[in-house]
Amino acid sequence: MPPVVAFIVAMPMELTPLVRALSLQRSADGPEGGWVGRLGARWVVAVVTGMGTSLATAGTDRLLEATPVGRVVVVGITGAVDAETPIGTVIRPEAVVDGATGETHRPDPLGPGSPKGVLWTSDSLITAPDALERLRRDGVVAMDMETAAVAAVCRRRGVHWSVFRAVSDRATDGIIDEEVFGLSHQDGTPNGKAIAAFVLRHPGRIPSMARTAKGARLATRRAAEAAVSAVAALDDGVG
Repeated sequence: MPPVVAFIVAMPMELTPLVRALSLQRSADGPEGGWVGRLGARWVVAVVTGMGTSLATAGTDRLLEATPVGRVVVVGITGAVDAETPIGTVIRPEAVVDGATGETHRPDPLGPGSPKGVLWTSDSLITAPDALERLRRDGVVAMDMETAAVAAVCRRRGVHWSVFRAVSDRATDGIIDEEVFGLSHQDGTPNGKAIAAFVLRHPGRIPSMARTAKGARLATRRAAEAAVSAVAALDDGVG
């Protein structure tokens, strides 16, 4: 029997296309909040950790304690640091850097093609032009809030890990700011009261927010498709 593959996402919206593509069902016996299914001969599980490094660390630890996993695959959205990367572009980085510690993690190869660029993980929202320019000079192509934390747990536990994220927005567009960031709870679910207040305060921003939501839906679908395709191509017995 091939080793179990675990998909880890931060938000429920990132889980939805995986549930659809793999016909996942809620698990009664696996990790809390987990989903299970089959991909060919291989069992797969999926969990939502919540947003940020602390929740990602805790969620990954819980998963690996509860389930004998051969490989973890981080799936979800990311923000590009340049102004050119098309929305929906799948990012498969060659390295993931923890912005708080500077620690570098290198994903295990998975899927066709060569990984490229650096993914920067930080709990802070980075939008200042000079900070973005420094990241670009260091080879950073996109940012997220969880991958380095997941990678650290996997390395500590000796579990293979890979990452497939797709661009949902660009930091240079100026759409995502601290106020917009607060429109979601830390578990990744929408904050209804904050959204209603935001719309009342900023009716002129509704069209740009609608475009961002559309981009996020595209990105979640592209990331899930790439991850599922790569796992489907794994040879039997490969972790």
